[in-house]
Amino acid sequence: MRPKLREKIIQVCDQKIAAKGDNVGLSFYAFFANKNDDPSLLMEAATWWIQTHQLDHFEKAVKVKTMVLAGK
Repeated sequence: MRPKLREKIIQVCDQKIAAKGDNVGLSFYAFFANKNDDPSLLMEAATWWIQTHQLDHFEKAVKVKTMVLAGK
């Protein structure tokens, strides 16, 4: 995973957790604006989320952040 994506995931997870608590869920779409301005990065996130880790559509932000920090 590119450092740019890793940093974005951690940043968004931190924001969501701070705003809504440890139980907040999110999908990989949370890491992107409504306008798809970086299709290759979106596909990288989707591949990591869906193919590599077979995560559900919504997952706990804490779980996703932990996975990213662990280098998974």
